[in-house]
Amino acid sequence: MSLQVENLEKNMAKITVEVPSEQFEEAIKTAYNKNKGRFSIPGFRKGKAPLAMIEKMYGSEVFYEEAVNIVLDDTYGDAAEESKLEIVSRPEIDLVQVEKGKPLIYTATVAVKPEVTLGQYKGVEVERATAEVTDEDVEKELKKVQEQNSRLLTVEDRPVEDGDHTIIDFEGFVDGVPFDGGKAEDYSLVIGSHAFIDTFEEQLIGKSIGEECEVNVTFPEEYHAKELSGKQAMFKVTVKEIKVKELPELNDEFAGEVSEFETLDEYKTDLRAKLLETKEKQAATENENRVVEKVVEDASMDIPEPMMEYQIQNMINDYARRMQGQGMSFSDYMKYTGMTADRLKDQARPQAEKTIRTRLVLEAVVKAENIQVTDEKLEEELQKMAGTYKMDISQVKSRMGEQGIKQMREDLAVQEAVDFLVAEAKLV
Repeated sequence: MSLQVENLEKNMAKITVEVPSEQFEEAIKTAYNKNKGRFSIPGFRKGKAPLAMIEKMYGSEVFYEEAVNIVLDDTYGDAAEESKLEIVSRPEIDLVQVEKGKPLIYTATVAVKPEVTLGQYKGVEVERATAEVTDEDVEKELKKVQEQNSRLLTVEDRPVEDGDHTIIDFEGFVDGVPFDGGKAEDYSLVIGSHAFIDTFEEQLIGKSIGEECEVNVTFPEEYHAKELSGKQAMFKVTVKEIKVKELPELNDEFAGEVSEFETLDEYKTDLRAKLLETKEKQAATENENRVVEKVVEDASMDIPEPMMEYQIQNMINDYARRMQGQGMSFSDYMKYTGMTADRLKDQARPQAEKTIRTRLVLEAVVKAENIQVTDEKLEEELQKMAGTYKMDISQVKSRMGEQGIKQMREDLAVQEAVDFLVAEAKLV
């Protein structure tokens, strides 16, 4: 295999790869052996016809497409590495010569990592994020714990009030016809939670257990089910249960039940300390972000569009995986929200650009300051990972492979660059 590299405008490059004819011939034979069972040739048992006969019957190019894919899989990775380019996109492949008995020639057009011109990155001045815990913060946290320790009491001697937890049956109709998804039994609904559309919940106030009533609402124009958007609907609703939340009294007894402290004042002091610790971590992260954003703002670079497209697609793929993890297919999400692929890409573009710019600038700082991650630091991080996943460190290394470990070293260097920038910054 031989190759030539041509640098193009806007941080693009073209790699021309020439693969020996013998390698292409081998790929054709591989494709033939894989697919020969699909061909029926008179005079031969199925799968036994020689390559030459299949080519005669179906054309000499019958196995070219698969053979080319085999060659690309076998050669592009080595060609990319041999090119010495810092490639940051998928290749756009063009076939230049595909002919039996001749070298296979193709080009791979790729985006390469752009050069970054750093502005001021040492001693940048940003407003300091501070950590402060107010009495209101403590009371809010205390209220949260109180809510977590509440209980629901059944009410039978009064109708529904705002804030009640109810169990209802309902069925919805549009123009007198039931619609899909409009019926449920033993549905739990908190009055005032605004979990249902329009004034549905408010209309249940004053209704008694066992009472069937009609609730009239209008679906919003932007409702996810397009067939219901803007439509008026009537629901037949039966209130089956009414429950009211009872909160425990905030006193020393409560503190003893939810903590290791004997008095409410001691528990509040502990809550304040924990809130402060959390806010200090948040402030430290915010200071990092402000410093890095300032350094990125002062840098310049020309991001190639394929690099941007690659990042956007990665973000969309990650989002799709999260959707699936929540039990919803990505296609269903797109359908229910009315989202299109183009709109999704447009929404992802600003964050994609920010991610790329930040990473490139931090890598430029690593280079400018000659930041090196020691083998000891790398080993320490690998050991932490092994502990997290309860694996032997040799197993972690084996699973990550050389490329994964190399990526970890680069990520650690980038974090050290962040630490360096914060240490050098002026937080006012």
